[in-house]
Amino acid sequence: MNNTTTIRIELEELIAREGINCSQLGRKAGLNAGTVSSILKGNRVMAVDQLDRMTAVLCLPKGHFYEQYIQECMVEAVPNWRRIRPLLYRCVELDKLDCIRQIVNLLMDNLTYSPLLFEAAEFFFKEGKRKAAALLYESVAASERRQYSERLAFCQYRLFTLKLGDDQELNYQAALQFEPFVERLDEIDQLDALRDLANIYRSLRRWDKVNLVAIELGHKAGIQLRLRQQTEVKSQDQKQPSRPLFVYLAFSNLLRGAVCDARGEHEQAIQYNNAYSDLSWVKETDADTQHWIKLYKEWAQANICVSSLMSGNESVLSDYVTYIERNKDELLTGLLNIIKAANCYDFDVDEIIIHFKMEIISYIQEQQQAVGVYTQQTISEQLTRFLYEIAHYYLRRGGYTSGFKYLLDGMKKSSIVNNETFMLKCVRLLERYRDFASNETQEEYQIILKEG
Repeated sequence: MNNTTTIRIELEELIAREGINCSQLGRKAGLNAGTVSSILKGNRVMAVDQLDRMTAVLCLPKGHFYEQYIQECMVEAVPNWRRIRPLLYRCVELDKLDCIRQIVNLLMDNLTYSPLLFEAAEFFFKEGKRKAAALLYESVAASERRQYSERLAFCQYRLFTLKLGDDQELNYQAALQFEPFVERLDEIDQLDALRDLANIYRSLRRWDKVNLVAIELGHKAGIQLRLRQQTEVKSQDQKQPSRPLFVYLAFSNLLRGAVCDARGEHEQAIQYNNAYSDLSWVKETDADTQHWIKLYKEWAQANICVSSLMSGNESVLSDYVTYIERNKDELLTGLLNIIKAANCYDFDVDEIIIHFKMEIISYIQEQQQAVGVYTQQTISEQLTRFLYEIAHYYLRRGGYTSGFKYLLDGMKKSSIVNNETFMLKCVRLLERYRDFASNETQEEYQIILKEG
């Protein structure tokens, strides 16, 4: 559309071609004839809803006039949020990202629009409109980059969560970019931010990072717990975390236990697991509190089993299998731990693998999703490691058909999530047993390498 042609002229020409008058257009659009006449004469500023109604009557695509509307309402006139807000929300509904970008770029010359756009971004974020929300957060963050504001930090937090996906290298970069902004957040928001950072670093097996974040999370959660305990009456205006405060302290100990297990310090891991096993000091008795206390008690018992298993204690295997069978959210994590221990200490876990065969097939074939408290990134990382470990288990025991199948699946998953470390481990393992690979296996192996 030529920018010198106004929407009014476009409408007049279309009305003439359709052979209808203002009254007919008004009736069909559900608008007062006087309103339509006033708009076409240029005596009245058109609202987005009115424009949409007339566009529909004229059988034009939804949003047909939006670019020109932006030009007339924001470039050639003083922007008015009462008109712009409905336009912005309508552009989001129609996924017109270019129009959203135009609107935001024109508004951000004036910092007074920053809180309004932030509010809109929060709405879109909660509605699952991720691309639109990201555009708004980026613009608000850019406008406030010299302000060192809490809003800037929160935009960076939202952008961090919106950037997370399957690519582990991109997830790592997103975490590194966001980490410096944590301290600028509200004290309560810092708890969730540190939890999310820790989960990403854990999915990347960056244990030094996990440990540092876990220590900071425990420190900040402890401060908030003491402050709340000193306040006898909880203020209704007091900002509340997304989970009970003790959960963050317990999670800090859980993370530090995981770090110790990853480093082979299993006795120390058990001490951290014991620390969140006993939460009898928590005074609250509401249903949400009891839910989390129950979960952490179960996790502590399971993780103590894991630490013992990783120390070579095969006697806990039966109890651990019972646990993961009853807690399906823990199934992939549990199978990974079992196969890893089997490879370390030459346990025979054939029966366990057969027992969970259908679940294993399901994990391989279906797209990974968040499960319980495990993020999508954590599940993807665990599946990649599981496929490597189970391939190793079968190959060293002479089960070459199953071993190579799992190994090729592991290479494919490693390529999808851009996990170069495990791709290289899979390559080394296949090369070690290459003499036992069939021609079909070697051909598929070469295809994966070329695609990777």
